[in-house]
Amino acid sequence: MRKLLPLIGTPSGSHPGGRSAMTCRFRCGDACFHEVPNTSSNEYVGDVIAGALSRRSMMRAAAVVTVAAAGAGAVNVAGAPDANAAAGTSYRGDKNGKTRGARGLRFAPVAPNTADAVTVPDGYRQNVVIRWGEPILRGAPAFDPEKQTAKAQAGQFGYNCDFLSLLPLPGERNRQLLVANHEYTDEVLMFRGYDADNPTREQVEIAWEAHGLSAVVVEEDPRTGKLTAVPRHHLNRRVTATSEFRLTGPAAGSDLVKTSADPSGSKVFGTLNNCSGGTTPWGTTLHGEENFNQYFAGGSRATDKRYGIGTAGTERKWESFDKRFDLAKEPNEVHRFGYVVEFDPYDPTSTPRKHTALGRFKHEAATVRLTHDGRPVVYSGDDERFDYFYKFVSSKRMKRGSSRAVREHNLSLLDEGTLYVAKLTGDSPAIEIDGTGKLPADGEFDGSGEWIPLATATADGAVSHVDGMTAEEVFVFTRLAGDKVGATKMDRPEDIEPSPVTGKVYVALTNNTNRGVGSNAKADEANPRNANKHGQVLELTERWNRPESTKFAWSLFLVAGDPEDPATYFAGFPKDKVSPISCPDNVAFDPYGNLWISTDGAQLGSHDGLFGVATRGARRGELKQFLTVPTGAETCGPIIQDRRVLVAVQHPGELDGASVEKPASTWPDGPGTYVRPAVVAVWRADGCDIGV
Repeated sequence: MRKLLPLIGTPSGSHPGGRSAMTCRFRCGDACFHEVPNTSSNEYVGDVIAGALSRRSMMRAAAVVTVAAAGAGAVNVAGAPDANAAAGTSYRGDKNGKTRGARGLRFAPVAPNTADAVTVPDGYRQNVVIRWGEPILRGAPAFDPEKQTAKAQAGQFGYNCDFLSLLPLPGERNRQLLVANHEYTDEVLMFRGYDADNPTREQVEIAWEAHGLSAVVVEEDPRTGKLTAVPRHHLNRRVTATSEFRLTGPAAGSDLVKTSADPSGSKVFGTLNNCSGGTTPWGTTLHGEENFNQYFAGGSRATDKRYGIGTAGTERKWESFDKRFDLAKEPNEVHRFGYVVEFDPYDPTSTPRKHTALGRFKHEAATVRLTHDGRPVVYSGDDERFDYFYKFVSSKRMKRGSSRAVREHNLSLLDEGTLYVAKLTGDSPAIEIDGTGKLPADGEFDGSGEWIPLATATADGAVSHVDGMTAEEVFVFTRLAGDKVGATKMDRPEDIEPSPVTGKVYVALTNNTNRGVGSNAKADEANPRNANKHGQVLELTERWNRPESTKFAWSLFLVAGDPEDPATYFAGFPKDKVSPISCPDNVAFDPYGNLWISTDGAQLGSHDGLFGVATRGARRGELKQFLTVPTGAETCGPIIQDRRVLVAVQHPGELDGASVEKPASTWPDGPGTYVRPAVVAVWRADGCDIGV
């Protein structure tokens, strides 16, 4: 029997999802320890008994309609199982010594481990591309954490990188443009002697500048595969919590978003808690504002409570330094956060936009698929226990080209269209969904679903499809609109990605330890385990494989956890031949259509990591671990190219009791240095493609 490692950091169950208390404090404001914001009495999947075989047959037929849509080696530590033993015999080399597996996944999987390092497969190399604090703008000083200033941080790479995008740079050989989110700050690990009860103005202003986005040109060494940042390039840029943003779409100018500083309701300063995002076909990047609620004090309204905004002071105490973070003084300021930000990395003079037509909630991801006639469809999850996932279908077509007029047109694509929320129906009787993860009699967790329209925005105005709510209210209080129409409560919908090969859409559901606990919603077919600490991945097929469809089929592609646990499921692939995985978070695709999954808060005793899994063919469900990240870290922002994998190593060393004086990790620069979030590149030592 495979022996899993003891849980690192805090005792098992002390914090949901395996996170440390420190991570819960600084990233999401202890969201999992507050009352569940969604107290609506929506219909649940498991309460719907589907007896109609005709519907099941119809949806199965829809599901099969697919058309193409437009260095260090592995480290073993004491107690860690051998990689082949952990993963199964299918990974052993054949008679020619070549590792078996689906194309793109032919590497020896990394064993679960607790090494304070980025651990990659044998035959692969790695380097740190860029760290927190490295100067990227002209005039920015070298990083000196003992003498850090807000002015310096405004020109340096931000903190806690998350979503990553790599864009081409025509005319600049071996160079690409990297865009990174900076989700949140952990002041305890940033400042020596930090007093959480009495932060200084300088510390607060440094944190403001460490949030936001970074754009930085990176250059490949073609001899080695190493990727390094190019400082002071004219396209390098920082966007922070003090930068100017433009509020666009149907809620812009509404009384709900006007403040004393902005009576027009159209100009916002700052973006907060940017988590996952997406890259558009027209060459911009999208960034979801996720746990924005934690930055605001003095919430008193029912709408504040639905968004998890507390009545007391905040962890960082920003409200003591800027009244806009105190809702008793500026009640509408919080209504200007929680959107999808669009950023044009090719124009350093552009003002980023917050698109209200995509709704306001804790956005995780904003990934784009085009309809057959060129209209963008954007998928996004609301990262909260028992909340929903959404899509937006634009009514405007993308234009090809790079002229200013074309780019300006494409920047307006996400301001007009219809916002939908998902409602799922299981096809098994509720009695067969007992909360243990046991498969129902038909051998699958699956069913059908519909996209329920919430509101439509046009050039002439907006129309609500939700009784009792105006269109402006739908776009600003989107969670309440989802409640009213009976959307399906999910186990923390995080990243959502459509496959560029098959068009199928994959939804990472990270976990929900409150599922079925007390008066909370019980298990249902899409969320089949009570006290769910490992999460699952849902596979969704739009009707006729058209992203604008309002009907879909769905099934659970993976039910995560220890493969030896009977409650786990790997798309039917033999469970003794897969790597263990827990808490899926971000997802991405490689050129072969394999799904790559990064984890956050894994509950199996090993550090978080990055995994690849085949989504089709005879090896569908074959899942292999590609890397692990250092102590206390989370794996974010995966990018899978032909010859390179990039990940953002977020919050390394973030364990309870850790501080600058008592570091829990010494990554990436070793003892005597500050632990620093960073972007890492991985490539094959022989220069060949990843996993072939």
